[in-house]
Amino acid sequence: MTPMKRQALRVEPISTFLDRVKAPTSPVTRAGNMIFVSGLPPFDPETGEIASAPIERQSERVMEQMKLCLEAAGASLDNVMKCNVYCTSTRHFAAFNAVYARYFPQDPPARIFVCTPEWFGPFDVEIDCIAMM
Repeated sequence: MTPMKRQALRVEPISTFLDRVKAPTSPVTRAGNMIFVSGLPPFDPETGEIASAPIERQSERVMEQMKLCLEAAGASLDNVMKCNVYCTSTRHFAAFNAVYARYFPQDPPARIFVCTPEWFGPFDVEIDCIAMM
């Protein structure tokens, strides 16, 4: 049996941001009917910078980036099976959930919310996901 070949996809402006910060990752990869979206910081797509923002705005930016990556792979949020949410504090749980629920209003995917002590920049949340076509 021949293994499925992994296809790394470029997604702009995310790929340019990753190139600029020399991050050895692809925003999204696809193999067969499986799609894997990398966790990405809530950078501003207009400026390419990560700026301090309220958790609600950070969450929206991360969800929009995830949506863009899925679309580049020919999928949508409806195809998401599992999300891993990494956040700097449980204090953000309720505010994050309010934003997340807008993107998955019915039958949300499986999820975990994990606290991480800090990131390399001024942000509090990152999400990765696995989707199937």
